[in-house]
Parts: sequence; C-alpha cells; structure tokens
Amino acid sequence: MSDLVEPSSPNAATIVQGFAALDLARIPSESANPPERLIIFLVGAVQFINVLDFMMVMPLGPDFAESLAIPTSHIGLIGGIYTAAAAVSGLVGSLFLDRFDRRQALGLAMLGLVLGTALGGMASGLVSMLFARVVAGCFGGPATSIALAIVADTVPLARRGKAIGSVMGAFAVASVVGVPLGLEMSRHWGWRSPFFAVAGLGTVVSLTAVGYMPPIRGHLSRITGDVKRAKVRLIDGTARLSLGTVGVIMLSVFAVVPSISPFVQHNLGYPRDKLGTLYLVGGIASFVVMRIVGFWVDRSGASRLVLLGTLIYAVALYTGFIHPVSWLPTLLVFTLFMISGSVRMVPMQTLASRVPLPEHRAGFMSAQSVVQHLASAIGAMSASAYLVSTPSGRLQGMPAVAGAALVLAALAPLGAWLLERRLRNNERRTGVVGR
Repeated sequence: MSDLVEPSSPNAATIVQGFAALDLARIPSESANPPERLIIFLVGAVQFINVLDFMMVMPLGPDFAESLAIPTSHIGLIGGIYTAAAAVSGLVGSLFLDRFDRRQALGLAMLGLVLGTALGGMASGLVSMLFARVVAGCFGGPATSIALAIVADTVPLARRGKAIGSVMGAFAVASVVGVPLGLEMSRHWGWRSPFFAVAGLGTVVSLTAVGYMPPIRGHLSRITGDVKRAKVRLIDGTARLSLGTVGVIMLSVFAVVPSISPFVQHNLGYPRDKLGTLYLVGGIASFVVMRIVGFWVDRSGASRLVLLGTLIYAVALYTGFIHPVSWLPTLLVFTLFMISGSVRMVPMQTLASRVPLPEHRAGFMSAQSVVQHLASAIGAMSASAYLVSTPSGRLQGMPAVAGAALVLAALAPLGAWLLERRLRNNERRTGVVGR
C-alpha cells in the first residue's frame, strides 16, 4: 500500500462518516488500513453516480419518449449509443490512461460525465438526446475503467473480491435509491428533473472524491516505456479469454435491459406508479447478494458462481420474457434478473483484475470497458432494430430476443472456468499469486 498511495487527508475520517449510509466501504478493519478503506469508499461513491447516470435512462424511457415523440422501440438505441461512445473512448483511453495519476484521470472523466447528464435534461428530441448520451458515454466508460484500476492497485488479492463487490454495490445502491427516486421525480416534476438532480449530485460527489482521495501514482514507477510489452499483455490468450467472456455476458444482458421498462408496462401490464417499487426491491436483493458473492468469490473461486448466476438468469429470461408465466409476479422475475447480474459480474471482475500487470492495469481495464460497452451497444441496438412497437406501446419480438440472449449467456460459465484454470496455472508456474 505505501508505494501506491500517499497519506490521506486529516479530514478523511469526516468524509467517510458523512457518506457511511451508502455502505460501500465495509472492508475488514483488521486487514485493511484506513487509506484503503477510504479509497474504496470514495471510488464506490463516484461509481454510484456513474452507474446511476447509465441506469436511470432506460427506466425513464417511456416517460421522455412520450414527451419527445420517440417510439418506445428506439429506447434501446438511446441506451446503445451511450455504450458505443463508451467503447470508443475506452479504446482511446487504453493507450494512455496508465501514464497519469489515477485520481486526476478519474476527476476529469467524472467532469465530462456530469456535463453529459445535464445535456440529457436539456434534450428536445431524439437527436439531442442521442448527442447527450454520446457525451456521457465518452467520459463514463473511462471513469469505470479507472475506478476498477484504483481498487486493483490498492487492495491485495486476498481481499480484492470483497472490495470489488463493495464498489460494484454501487449498481445495487443506484437501483435501490437512485432509480426509484428518479422515477418518482419524473412522475411528479417531469422527466427532466432526474437528469439535473444526478448532474448536481455528481458534481458534489466528484469534487469530494478528488479532494480527499490521495494521489495514486505507484503504477507510474513500474512503467518502462516498453510499448510492445504493454500490447502483448492486451492481446495474449489469457487477456482475450477474459475480455471475450465479459463481452458475452454484457451482450446477453443488454439485448434485454433497454426494453424491460416498456415491456413490463405495456406487455405485462405492470402499473407505472409501481415501477419504482420494482427497481427498489430488485436493487435491495442485488445489493445483498453482491455482498455475499464478494465474500464467497475470495474463498471458493469464481467459475462456480458464474455458473450459478447464469442458471438464475436463464430462469428469469424464460419465465419473464420468452414464455411469460402469468402466475409468477413480475416483481419476482425482475428480482431474479437483477440478482443474476450480481452473481456473474463480481466473480468475473475479480478474475479480470488478475490478468494484467499493475503498470498495465488501467489500460487493460479500459480495453475491458471497450468490450463491455461495445457488446452492450451491439446487444441494445440489435434488439432495438428487431423489436417493433405497436401504437399502444406493446413490444413485439421479445421472446426471440430473450431466446438469443439465453444462448449467448450459456457460453459464460465455460469461459470463466477456462480463465480461472489458466490464471491458476500461470500463478503456480511463476510463483506470483495475484497482481
């Protein structure tokens, strides 16, 4: 730890107490010193804003689609353009992010994200909304890569799974707190209000995080200037396997995610005024499960959990979208859908953190961000092109989209098993356990 971060600010404890309600920094006190806990907490708070900006757009889709005269089948396009922009920016960022202090890079990325979110609240039609999401995606993608690199830099492998689970808990907190609140704000004060609220909150959280996070420069001392070596780390078989497995998961998820809100409302008859409850319950379940998964991935390995998450995802897809079961509550199906993401992505991110060397970590995480966002964009845009919305708002073609997503998702457990086995073999050969 001492070669990675500088001593924290004397006011750090105050900040941690002020944000303690988010519960994003519960790393064991007996094995983690205060700067480590502080960094994980601040990264989690920033990631909460990043995830919330991304998550709230699709549930709000039917609201702003009606106001801006956008067909509900195009909501996937709006989600896809964000991820496509994040993929492009991530590709560019992978070339140079490791050459900067991680704290400074994170601050710049969050500034651009906040700007993009505010522009979304000013949108007047499909084109301006797409532009706003491009701006947000260009900065949101690198922000995620830098955040994960910071965690991997500051937390040893023995605690890394739980740390990543804590930071990824921002996804669940955004579901529990942010999305339901945004839906209620939209219902009472118009769809623009959540965009401006997130932009304002993001400004405060980002400035606080950058102000109190210690500089993170330890990786700079390891950079040798050997560009060829860095490229090899991104194109070797282990890296390709890691990136490919994550890509398959994201492709299968985002073929379905952008259409959930219109589908449950117009096809399944779920009331609009209860949509916030749907995300609240699903988010709470996801948060609880994510903490449990983060604990177990450090003890029992990752591939088994990826398999379990895939089975849960298959149940949610089949009973909710492929062949909806009328007697199953929509709330239960959606909760299973949310849980499945937690059970798969925490172990996959933990495995991915072991692939690169520390001096190439942000570059690799940025390359992973490219794959994640590109796969998400392909999934969302492909589904949007296939689905057809009727005048009443119902979506036609969802069973076929969900079926294709299920086939893709089935590839993830095999990829995770092969990756975990390869990493263990490499660690036994080199004598270095984790990086």
